[in-house]
Amino acid sequence: MESMSVNGKEYEIIKLLGHGKGGYSYLAGRHGKEYVLKQIHHEPCDYYQFGNKIEAEKSAYIKLCKTGIRMPQMLEADEERERILKEYIEGPTVYELVLAGRMKDKYTIQAREMSSKVYAAGLNIDYFPTNFIVRDEKIYYVDYECNDYMDKWNFENWGIKYWSGTEEFWEHVKKQAGQK
Repeated sequence: MESMSVNGKEYEIIKLLGHGKGGYSYLAGRHGKEYVLKQIHHEPCDYYQFGNKIEAEKSAYIKLCKTGIRMPQMLEADEERERILKEYIEGPTVYELVLAGRMKDKYTIQAREMSSKVYAAGLNIDYFPTNFIVRDEKIYYVDYECNDYMDKWNFENWGIKYWSGTEEFWEHVKKQAGQK
């Protein structure tokens, strides 16, 4: 795959950035600018139920914009091809920082500040550290997933377990290494 189109505009695919429950995210380029192009997939996920994924992405983006958290701007949605184009935020993920032993307390503090904003809106976001990029010492939530607030899935009860070198974090790393 060398290029993909979004609403009739071609984007060069530079590399795969990640694969999640809802789709594949690629670093894409057009006219010297970089973007994230997300291709929705319909692979089964035994622990999460989806309806219309493209509509869910658009709806979640609108909800999250109202919270005021730092996140990339959605630039386009191609409903026919089930693709989202968003601003590219360059930097390491929190996951990469934890893995390299370079995590800073200020990023966890920022995550708690971010969680306060989404809790006030009655929401949770996916606090897994691959969903957060650090640029200029600030964290950005780069996924648009959000759900109604539940204590079980908040930052303090679930997310924090993966924001440092905890047993849960290293178990996940081992599991991922075993799948490759």
